[in-house]
Amino acid sequence: MDLETLRHSASHILAQAVKRLYPEVRLGIGPAVKNGFYYDFDSPQPFTPEDLKKIEKEMRKIVKDNYRFEKLSVSKEEAERVFKEKGENYKLELLKEIPDNSVTLYRDGEFTDLCKGPHVESTGEVKYFKLLSVAGAYWRGSENNPMLQRIYGTAFSEKDELDAYLKKLEEAKKRDHRLVGKELDLFSTEEEAGSGLIFWHPRGAVIRREIEEFWYEEHRKRGYQIVYTPHILKKDLWVRSGHWDFYRENMFPPMELPEATYQLKPMNCPGHILIYKSKMRSYRDLPLRLAEMGTVYRYEKSGVLHGMLRVRGFTQDDAHIFCTPWQVKEEIKGVIEFVDYMMGVFNFPYRAFLSTRPDKFTGSIQDWERAESALREVLQERGIEFEVEEGEGVFYGPKIDIKMEDALGRLWQGPTVQFDFNLPRRFDVTYINKDNKAEYVIMIHRVVLGAMERFVGTLLEFYGGDLPLWLAPLQVKIIPINDDMLPYARKVYCSLQEEGVRVEIDERSATVGYKIRESEKEKVPYMLVVGKKEEEIDGVSVRERKGEQKLMKTEDFIGMLKKRIKEKV
Repeated sequence: MDLETLRHSASHILAQAVKRLYPEVRLGIGPAVKNGFYYDFDSPQPFTPEDLKKIEKEMRKIVKDNYRFEKLSVSKEEAERVFKEKGENYKLELLKEIPDNSVTLYRDGEFTDLCKGPHVESTGEVKYFKLLSVAGAYWRGSENNPMLQRIYGTAFSEKDELDAYLKKLEEAKKRDHRLVGKELDLFSTEEEAGSGLIFWHPRGAVIRREIEEFWYEEHRKRGYQIVYTPHILKKDLWVRSGHWDFYRENMFPPMELPEATYQLKPMNCPGHILIYKSKMRSYRDLPLRLAEMGTVYRYEKSGVLHGMLRVRGFTQDDAHIFCTPWQVKEEIKGVIEFVDYMMGVFNFPYRAFLSTRPDKFTGSIQDWERAESALREVLQERGIEFEVEEGEGVFYGPKIDIKMEDALGRLWQGPTVQFDFNLPRRFDVTYINKDNKAEYVIMIHRVVLGAMERFVGTLLEFYGGDLPLWLAPLQVKIIPINDDMLPYARKVYCSLQEEGVRVEIDERSATVGYKIRESEKEKVPYMLVVGKKEEEIDGVSVRERKGEQKLMKTEDFIGMLKKRIKEKV
């Protein structure tokens, strides 16, 4: 059975059940979506978890009654009469935008909806479903429209498929980065400061700093030069780049100052272009690789903000490569190898997607074909399987998107390699070729991790907060068996701290067992229990989280620990 058809039918059953229970509710739309379905409702009262239980129970009655889905072809005028009588103003709005004189309705039992279909034969076929949640959603996605309530659900053709999916959702809830971040005191969002802005707490800042230091070192090895650009630039620059015309709805309002109008940057690219253009460049100077951990600001609608994964201010691991046409393939190859290496270090499986020329594009077809060919060949030569997304490239060039796959099989946008045929011409970005003539440079945008906020949020969900040793905010917890052992515990602490290990002593008056359990909740990789026995040999009893305990000399433990940290185990 086609899942999309099944789920779309389930959304109709959902709307039918809501109308039975709450006749005053007005209907929005109800499509099938990836992994499920939803329906939007204009309700005078918010739906509660108890309401969802009632609605689901009513849906099961509709399924049991096995109403046939009937397709009705009617005139637009007749449809308007039907929905006007029902007071369904949102349906009337949709009807006005349909150019045809006839429309299709679907009826099952007493319920009729505006719909193109298709549907399953009858409601009895929708046996395995579950309502999941309710959230706010602006009508047609515009903040200028009323806020509706969106009820989400899922449906499958087999019971075991539904059970497996619900089990996966439960595991996802446990791994939710917002929950993990709060439990481990890593970050917060503060409404007092504004929505979509991340506050990195000390332990969260440790994770970010470790990743950034690793990032800087790997870029240095690969010939990138680190730059910094301002957070605000003149609005004129964004007009020239095309962002003002094509991206304005995602930009914060401009700042009017006496001497000029300034704009918070949503991208780092114009700043890197200005650095490139600060002096004349020859073909001998290329490729030039400029990289920046650049903080940018984008106006995301409040309804889509989601912890660290969808924010308004974030730090992009950004770089731009300026090169000649004959250097393109090697540069793309270097980027893909870099991405593959970085994903390997973090143990992220990933999938690659090649996005090709859309209907509206800048640059010549020859440029696009050459660029798409270079991207395709590098992926093939590297042995990386990829999916082609026809026409999904942005207007200024084709791209490769790398989507990271987490422990639950979900895909998250991460690294990107993007050609740009637009900005070099808008900003007259050239180099002097071998014939001593100015030629437009080839510009490549790329990120190898993505936004730091999103990457760390994804990392927390991937590992469920149980981060690798080198990233763990606290690597070692020392647990003295009683207060008499505190002096020795402090001696061990000093030895570890001198070697750069992140370590704490649990000095509370509590049992060893309690301290171990608390350390496990904090997801500390190593616990060192110290008593008289350990002091006598200048050693520690090492307990790996979820592991066995063993006695080691302190210096041997430090050597082992440093090796594992260096190897990023």
